[in-house]
Amino acid sequence: MMKDMLMIFLGVIILILGVLIGVAFLTLLERKLLGYIQIRKGPNKVGFWGILQPFSDAIKLFTKEQTYPMYSNYISYYFSPIVGFILSLIIWMLIPYYFNFISFSLGILFFLCCTSMGVYTVMIAGWSSNSNYSLLGGLRAVAQTISYEVSLFLIMMSSLFMIMEFNMIMYFNFQNNIWFIYIMYPLSLCMFSSMLAETNRTPFDFAEGESELVSGFNVEYSSGGFALIFLAEYSSILFMSLLFVLIFMGGYSLSIIFYVKLSLISFLFIWVRGTLPRYRYDKLMYLAWKSYLPISLNFLMFYMGFKMFLM
Repeated sequence: MMKDMLMIFLGVIILILGVLIGVAFLTLLERKLLGYIQIRKGPNKVGFWGILQPFSDAIKLFTKEQTYPMYSNYISYYFSPIVGFILSLIIWMLIPYYFNFISFSLGILFFLCCTSMGVYTVMIAGWSSNSNYSLLGGLRAVAQTISYEVSLFLIMMSSLFMIMEFNMIMYFNFQNNIWFIYIMYPLSLCMFSSMLAETNRTPFDFAEGESELVSGFNVEYSSGGFALIFLAEYSSILFMSLLFVLIFMGGYSLSIIFYVKLSLISFLFIWVRGTLPRYRYDKLMYLAWKSYLPISLNFLMFYMGFKMFLM
């Protein structure tokens, strides 16, 4: 029993290290790709082809002085980035490994609980800074995240009706013959754009409207706090890519192809950032409530009938 617990603990440590290194190189990939999209070089000075740039950035951020605004609510200001980062790492336990790990039979529900909790950390980070700009950025981010969580869950419900399980490993068993992306293509596109909105990425990055809010809810953060918010965001981007591959592109498999698919979806996140301008805020809300909600509800009814027909 003790050996099993030790193996699980070691597995968790290795997973967290893997996620952090993946996040580090995702930032490097983003800066390189955005550089080439804008016809310039990305980071290319630190190490071979700039490969050590993420570690240089991490050292710089964590060794800088942490500033505390005079009128901030100190405890919540200090702990909200830490809690947000921990939540974004906890979600990674959902990877449906075949061995040596915690097996979640209710994985999808756990994912929804953790993402809902992530909203609070953003809201508290924006409020506790006691700055009008960060408060507005936090409110925008929260309204956007809650709106798109509804459509995200309804889209996932359609795939849940296909497998009739909350366990993520079942997606692999049901996609042996055909990927769900072929029979749910419109839903997969809705899911991808909902994931963009859920992670506050371009073209839905309203929390970071530079012209009016400077940098959104994290405007008062510096050094370690800023780095943790940044890490949480990129960790959730990687996890959302993983979730998309699990649900629509064949499920989890211990092969290089799985990681190629994961990298492809992460690449799409960056490609969208390099090419699309920001939406107008009312259009963002219109898209969630007037487009995605009816579409996902209609498809949900369709797949319920489809499943009944197959049974």
